[in-house]
Amino acid sequence: MARLLSVNVGLPRDVAWQGKAVHTAVWKAAVEGPRMVRRLNIDGDGQGDLAGHGGEHRAVFVYQIDSYRYWQNQLGRKDFAYGQFGENFTVEGLSDAEVCIGDHYRIGGALFEVTQPRVTCYRVGIRMNEPRMAALLVAQGRPGFYFRVLEEGEVQTSDEIVQIATGPERMTVFEINALLYMPGHPRTQLEQALRIPALSPGWRGSFEALLAQERGGGSTTGNAGLTAAPAPPPAWPGFRPLRVSRKARESSDVVSLVLEPADARPMAAALPGQFIVLRLKPASDAPPLTRSYSLSGEPSAEHYRVSVKREAHGAASAYVDDALQVGAVIDASAARGSFTLKPGDRPVALVSAGIGVTPVLAMLHALAAAASTREIWWLYGARNGREHPFVQETRGLLKALARCHSNIRYSSPDAEDRPNVDFDAPGRLNMQALQQLGVPREADFYICGPSTFMHDLTVGLAAWGVAADRIHTEIFGSQPPITPGVAGSPRRPPHLPGGPIGGGPLVSFARTGLNVPWGATFQSLLELAEACDVPTRWSCRTGVCHTCETSLVAGAVKYRPDPIDMPADGNVLICCSQPAGDVVIDL
Repeated sequence: MARLLSVNVGLPRDVAWQGKAVHTAVWKAAVEGPRMVRRLNIDGDGQGDLAGHGGEHRAVFVYQIDSYRYWQNQLGRKDFAYGQFGENFTVEGLSDAEVCIGDHYRIGGALFEVTQPRVTCYRVGIRMNEPRMAALLVAQGRPGFYFRVLEEGEVQTSDEIVQIATGPERMTVFEINALLYMPGHPRTQLEQALRIPALSPGWRGSFEALLAQERGGGSTTGNAGLTAAPAPPPAWPGFRPLRVSRKARESSDVVSLVLEPADARPMAAALPGQFIVLRLKPASDAPPLTRSYSLSGEPSAEHYRVSVKREAHGAASAYVDDALQVGAVIDASAARGSFTLKPGDRPVALVSAGIGVTPVLAMLHALAAAASTREIWWLYGARNGREHPFVQETRGLLKALARCHSNIRYSSPDAEDRPNVDFDAPGRLNMQALQQLGVPREADFYICGPSTFMHDLTVGLAAWGVAADRIHTEIFGSQPPITPGVAGSPRRPPHLPGGPIGGGPLVSFARTGLNVPWGATFQSLLELAEACDVPTRWSCRTGVCHTCETSLVAGAVKYRPDPIDMPADGNVLICCSQPAGDVVIDL
């Protein structure tokens, strides 16, 4: 007979971890007597990170005493107490291999529905004093699961657990967990899982992405259920030599380079919106400069075009502007990135400011080359005419499109800038401008520009009712960090790590422009990036969740531990990898 062995609750608190403060409620303690279970949690309980835990479909976490016994044996531990795994209910019975998504259980006065397996994160490793724990729970098929509360009521220790309904499709917690995290994602099982009404929205979205990947016939690799927007594998590994065949000034502070093969090997046409990484060598006695630049020209297998804005104190942009000459040979990566023009019939809004114009200009080229009949909105903001690149080029492209609209805003026009000729209105592009212009809400929005510009538009479009999957952004520089539960602290500019300089392979952070020798004191590329204050994105820290998946532009890595499922070709999981030689990563 299944029964409730312990009810465990705990409120969020700050815990010291690796010199940081982590806000977490993973510490749970058993309570005596009846306890009221409500729609979002149990009285006296809470969640520290509502993005990853809690909510209607993750109201109560369940773990089995049989798994306690298993881990005591595997880890050689005898110090476990109820709530050890952060669970609310410690139960006898209800094995992950038997309980199915959609099953209904009556416990005391409450009624519950099984919605999903637990999504493990690094905090269970902190609680267990075992950093590998997130990976072990998945690899050994013992994640535990969440209840949704269908009827609120009181529960208490020793309550009998009575199954009163079985979920459709009869897919167990173990099977659902493996379908997402383990290698191999059979199409029939994905379709079966998606027929389960009780499956939580997050897991449903992951399986929909995996199913689309399976239907794509291998056009992308890796695990689409764990990565937000998988991209096709790069056309070649590492760098190859490209020759500067043309150099053109586009505005007072932007110069374009047209790059062609220097070795007679064919190139591959990039997807409109993608970027490449250039390795520049201004001085023979100094480390190279690695920088990411969006492709700005028409899709072509014969040449690439990048357009570089000269930045104050920018070593790479100054070198490109002042010293790099036609005929020079530079190293370039294959095109990468998932900020790409999606097919379809919906209107397209290409919204940019400053040098953020480059990837959306490549999209405009692609639309014009295809003589697209989609409704297209070209919306661009610059400071003034001197800093407005590609003026004649964009006008020519827009003339080739049957259903296009254009609006140019100058935030600080010069006296010689002519309203309604050089620009359409003074001021900045913002949500008010988009609404006044009549940009259709059902459009696909592609946004690139300064971080504040993109943030304001992204938030504004979401509030306006635009679906998240129709808002696409590209960020120059580092992505916003994801460090769940870690208390915020002022961000420092990236820098070399403290202490003695390592003597290992050179790790180059392409977006940050930092070159750092690897040191034996670091356990992973993630730890090195954190020591340098390079913004990072992670959750499990053990090769499970793929939040840290990053483009590996050049070089090779070794994993310790091996990931549960490998990343996409050309990518790396920085949380569990070390350089096997000099590497360039897209951070």
